[in-house]
Amino acid sequence: MTKINSLRGMPDFYSDDLISWSPVENKLEKIFKSYSINEIRTPIMEYTDLFKRSVGDTSDIVNKEIYSFNDRNDQSLSLRPEGTAGVIRSIIEKKLDQQQSKLWYMGPMFRYERPQKGRYRQFHQAGVEILGYPEGQADFELISMICSIINGLDIKNAKLKINHLGDKDSKKEFSKALVEYLMPYKDKMDEKDLERLGKNPLRILDTKDLSMQEILKDAPSLNNFISDSANLLLSSIQKTFSDLCIIEIDNTLVRGLDYYTGLVFEASSTDLGAQDAFIGGGRYDNLANTLGGKDMPAIGLAIGLERIISISSITKNIEKKVVFISSTSNIAPLAFKIANQLRTANSDVSLDMDLTDSSIKAKLRRANKTNATHAFILGDEEISTNKLIVKSLRDDDEQVSMSINECIEFYKKI
Repeated sequence: MTKINSLRGMPDFYSDDLISWSPVENKLEKIFKSYSINEIRTPIMEYTDLFKRSVGDTSDIVNKEIYSFNDRNDQSLSLRPEGTAGVIRSIIEKKLDQQQSKLWYMGPMFRYERPQKGRYRQFHQAGVEILGYPEGQADFELISMICSIINGLDIKNAKLKINHLGDKDSKKEFSKALVEYLMPYKDKMDEKDLERLGKNPLRILDTKDLSMQEILKDAPSLNNFISDSANLLLSSIQKTFSDLCIIEIDNTLVRGLDYYTGLVFEASSTDLGAQDAFIGGGRYDNLANTLGGKDMPAIGLAIGLERIISISSITKNIEKKVVFISSTSNIAPLAFKIANQLRTANSDVSLDMDLTDSSIKAKLRRANKTNATHAFILGDEEISTNKLIVKSLRDDDEQVSMSINECIEFYKKI
């Protein structure tokens, strides 16, 4: 019978892979909580129309990368390609779109794209959404959080780029000027950029086509169209946080999703290579209205976990681990009772109970091949004296006979 393999771009992760995940996930959660952000969990599957209306029908995500199918009721469903749309859908559905909320999430997302290092078809994302707060202090708060993440995860060679997309009027004026500039170059545009020219011209600034990037060098600049207050916001953010992280104003930054308005940002590190972004986001004041809710100012960020884990310097997690060895199955009930007492005394230590019927020598050989620091040994002699042998696996000569209470006290200090 033919074996079944995992889907391309959807890897399995074992404990050796995940040892670098927990420190980053835990640190992110601590940072979110330090900013008084509350957790939300939304489904990984939504109606396809949610993403068409939020992400935008000109984006590659909707046109090429989304995983969609019809269910038995012939309704089009999709695996979520990003996290923000589901959060806003939930807020509207629960009639919370006129309240102020600060929410974070973490989980898998799905996009049908070419798998490469740090970029898979199933990938993991953490995100923060600050809802109901107009442009101003909430923008500063989110930039402050990004600097905290960069420093808290000890990410090297990082830079935060920021830009402002302007209000509705200034964006309309800039879009008109950009279209007028680009019209003579229509014959040099590919199909994707031609579609963007008609539907959302600002997205052309996000082009990956090298010839278009060259053409855009002399295009009108967005910062000449946005208001003085928008330019002031950018310069104030840069000045306020320049001591915490490197911030650069980049007037070509527009981000890849159609719902962005106002401030947008992207954190990158040269340690990631060509695909160097690991945090992205911005303000999306019109999204709730687009999804059938009331007007609600909002700003958020998304973090690519695979990418940020690969460059964080805190990912080496030193696990505290011991091995519990008993000589025969006849004393297993007592062994499990003592093991339970030890686990209760210090839940930060991983106690690996050897469940085989091997000899103590064989069990010790296996224990020495692990990253455990000590072996707790219970044999027939130890039962008769109501003691255990505690053997150091880092120093072959060190082993001590201890009473059970002494073992518990020792275990608390590991």
